[in-house]
Amino acid sequence: MIMDKKGKIITEEAAYARMARTCSQKECAPFDITRKLKRMELTEPVIDKIIHRLKKEKFLDEKRFIRSYIHDKLHFNKWGKGKIALFLKCKQLPQELIEEGFAEFSDISFGLSLQPMLEKKWKSVTGKSDYEKRGKLIRYALGRGFSMEEVMACMKRMEMGDAFDETQ
Repeated sequence: MIMDKKGKIITEEAAYARMARTCSQKECAPFDITRKLKRMELTEPVIDKIIHRLKKEKFLDEKRFIRSYIHDKLHFNKWGKGKIALFLKCKQLPQELIEEGFAEFSDISFGLSLQPMLEKKWKSVTGKSDYEKRGKLIRYALGRGFSMEEVMACMKRMEMGDAFDETQ
């Protein structure tokens, strides 16, 4: 039994139940659960035991987390591969699993969100010249995690389709 910061006693079983509930509500990375358990001031052996049990009982699954994280960040946040990979590495997930997760998504699905996003952003970008506006647009796309090659190819397609037309 361990006391938390509020003075309540937390048993190993109670901590497990709390984390199992958290994992059943949303996909979590083991890193996130470990951090929550450390905030409860549990010892390392107890934390390892809880993490192992959560994995064994399929509450925690790194592959499933990676797959859902990539899907959500791609479709809802419109992030590119670079930014998604960076944030997955911050969650201390194995590089092999991250690469497997990306393999499940085609490169086309990453590029599909880029052009509409850039076309929308072009309308709101301000600058003294088209050159300056294009530079801002490139920096915006790079900040979203897209590679320079993807951005330049998309901008070339937009120029052919007159997306940079000043009448818009």
